[in-house]
Amino acid sequence: MLDLVKKAQKGNDNAFLTLFQEYEKDIYKIAFVYVKNQSDALDVVQETAYRSFKTIKNLKEPKYFKTWLIRIAVNCSLDLLRKQKKVVQLMPELEGNLSGGINEDIDLEVTVRDLIEGLNEEEKSVVILRFYEGLTFKEVSETLDIPLGTAKTILYRGLNKLRNNLKGDGFYE
Repeated sequence: MLDLVKKAQKGNDNAFLTLFQEYEKDIYKIAFVYVKNQSDALDVVQETAYRSFKTIKNLKEPKYFKTWLIRIAVNCSLDLLRKQKKVVQLMPELEGNLSGGINEDIDLEVTVRDLIEGLNEEEKSVVILRFYEGLTFKEVSETLDIPLGTAKTILYRGLNKLRNNLKGDGFYE
C-alpha cells in the first residue's frame, strides 16, 4: 500500500486510481452521513477524488493516506453543506413509507441518524469517524487535526448528548 502511495505521489495515475478505489466506499459512507442524499454524497466522492489527486504530492506521511483522504472527504462534505445552506430531509425516500411495514432495522437506523443530527459538527465528525469508520482515537485526532485529549472529550460529550436524547425519547432505560 505504501508503494502505491509513493508511486501516486510521483505522478502515477493508475496507482492513485487503485488507492482511491480502495477507500471509495468509505468516503461515500462518510459523505452520506453528512449530506444525507445519494446525489450530494456522490458529488463529495468526486470532489474528494479531485482534491486528493491534485494535492497528493503534499502528503508528508504515506502511511496516513487513509486518514488524509477521510479528512478531505469530511471537509468536502462540510463545504457542500455550507454552500447549500439548507436542511436536507433525512432519508426522504422513506418518507412515504413511514405509515407502517418498515422493518425494525430501518427504524433503528433512522433513529440513530436522527440522534446524530442533534450533535454539532465537531461531535458528529468524531462520532462518525470513531464508530462508523472504526478509527482509533489517535486516527480521529489526526484526521480532524485536533489533540488526542480533545477528540476524547468531544466524543464523550457527544455520547452524553446522544444518551440524554435517548432517555428523552423513552428508548433508553
